[in-house]
Amino acid sequence: MKIIKTKTAGRLDKVLSTQLGVSRNQIEKLISDGLVSVGDKVIKKGSFKVLEGDDVSYTFVEAVAREALEIDFDIEVLYEDDYLMVINKPSGLVVHPAPSVKEATLVDWLIHRGVSLSTISGEERHGIVHRIDKETTGALVIAKDNATHEMLSLQLQDKSMGRYYLALIDCPLKDNVVVDKPIARNPKDRLKMDVVKGGRESKSAFVKLLSSDWGVELIVAKLYTGRTHQIRVHLKALSRHILGDFLYGFKTKRDKITRVNLHAYLLYLIHPVTGKNMKFVAPLFDDMKTYLSKNFNQGEIDEKINPNSLDTLFDGIK
Repeated sequence: MKIIKTKTAGRLDKVLSTQLGVSRNQIEKLISDGLVSVGDKVIKKGSFKVLEGDDVSYTFVEAVAREALEIDFDIEVLYEDDYLMVINKPSGLVVHPAPSVKEATLVDWLIHRGVSLSTISGEERHGIVHRIDKETTGALVIAKDNATHEMLSLQLQDKSMGRYYLALIDCPLKDNVVVDKPIARNPKDRLKMDVVKGGRESKSAFVKLLSSDWGVELIVAKLYTGRTHQIRVHLKALSRHILGDFLYGFKTKRDKITRVNLHAYLLYLIHPVTGKNMKFVAPLFDDMKTYLSKNFNQGEIDEKINPNSLDTLFDGIK
């Protein structure tokens, strides 16, 4: 159990979310599970009003491996210390368990490997600071304790932590572009997100890297917000689609391109304990790497995706 003093008055879920640096959804789950108390009273409604200086206690459940799950895969670890781990997530791997997910997830792999995990995100999302779609590959950071998780979550909010994504799209962009359009669940298809009036503020930037003679283009994307399927939805708003992204409108033979060609290539953060600025490059997986090498000049690829200069491509883009 951990105890904090509230710095402001207001709704319990909002005050706790702000002070801990985690989402309202995660805080609401803690509250509904009876894991949050104000003074000596367990509170089960996020709307409960707290006063400045109130003692709020909260408890996190421990990570427990799900029974009868075979872990028959391994994951490349890019960095690991006592506080955090950075991995290169493969395609097809779900990040955290859910009622509809029957196969082993990244969280299951972590528990099976004996990695100590933070519990601040709730029992299904141990250690996961930021998510990544099932088919998307690339760099993902895992927090090993709650203090690290809280500090990394704050970095997500103030943009001192982030990722640059590489994507192959089916039609070149007219120019480098920023898309600032709200995103919410598609009202007609619950599997999709979409640009929806009144949705959550969402902003992405896209920079052109290399174009082929037949129209396929390699781009790099930077997110200013972190919505579900954000890159895919904002590209769709530009009438562009990631190769293999059949959900959002890419059209080709499925036997040629079998997954979304989107990769979290470069992750940057400030180490929560040492204060050191750190960058991690997640190598491309064979399918995307092979496509690039067959269709573009390798020297030009290496120059364009140089991690030492990738961030400068967004200078002046707002």
